Amino acid sequence: MDQQTGRMNLDGRIAIVTGAGGGLGRCHALQLSKLGAKIVVNDLDAAGAESVAEEIRSGGGAAIGVGASVTDMVKVAAMVDRAMAEWGRIDILVNNAGILRDRSFAKMDLDDFRLVLDVHLMGAAICAKAVWDIMRGQHHGRIVMTTSSSGLYGNFGQANYGAAKMALVGLMQTLAIEGEKYGIRVNALAPTAATQMTDGVLSEDALAQLDPALVSPGLLALVGDDAPTRAILCAGGGHFARAHVTLTEGVYVGGGENAAERVADSWEAIGDRSAETVPAYGFVQAERELASAGCKLPAMAVSR
Repeated sequence: MDQQTGRMNLDGRIAIVTGAGGGLGRCHALQLSKLGAKIVVNDLDAAGAESVAEEIRSGGGAAIGVGASVTDMVKVAAMVDRAMAEWGRIDILVNNAGILRDRSFAKMDLDDFRLVLDVHLMGAAICAKAVWDIMRGQHHGRIVMTTSSSGLYGNFGQANYGAAKMALVGLMQTLAIEGEKYGIRVNALAPTAATQMTDGVLSEDALAQLDPALVSPGLLALVGDDAPTRAILCAGGGHFARAHVTLTEGVYVGGGENAAERVADSWEAIGDRSAETVPAYGFVQAERELASAGCKLPAMAVSR
């Protein structure tokens, strides 16, 4: 944030945006550029990537277009090397690339299940791994995973997509913990936008209200110097909300022959949300369980 103007300023920052040859990724790239960032526009369609890069350059920004699949480690590494050769650092990675192969689970081909996980989850992991040591070395980095309400809450016909999108939340949570001491902040954005991926899914009236450009301000809040970390931001139509993975206080029922019955009988109390928390790390669950059983353990070291 610029202290004089109160506006976000990304001058000198270098951003990679995947799947940016159109739709939401293009909007992300354009808005990052408007704030001063130099952009690596990535897309499977090389012509689309170059077209958006040229659009940015025509507007006075700096950009290069790179045609590459995020699942191709060699091409992703080459893209990162090109950015480093051109600009000497990488500050922001927006994992936006994705595909849909919607079908009810009964009719879904497992090859399509694997393909969707490969692009969304492994593509994001490959890209994050390619920039991780660079960000650690410069003690600054911002990574945004693109999750979805389909992953957070489920959606008919999207078992593959939902599984991949929720997996990205788990990846985000862990990378945020591991990156914290290196100045790397990792967040997730759950967008609702009219793109090629939503054609035929939503009504024309709904699509008209879901301009992808209305999502990108949420992205910008996740990549600036004052960005949070481990946040899940839901965005669509100019509306923004936070999602959380929470843990209830729970109930100790112990073991023994009747433990299953006691769990069933305590179901309402187990699910009581009045004292739920957002754990700082996954081992909080085990710490609470062991404490409830009378065994105290030190907090899990997260800086290994």
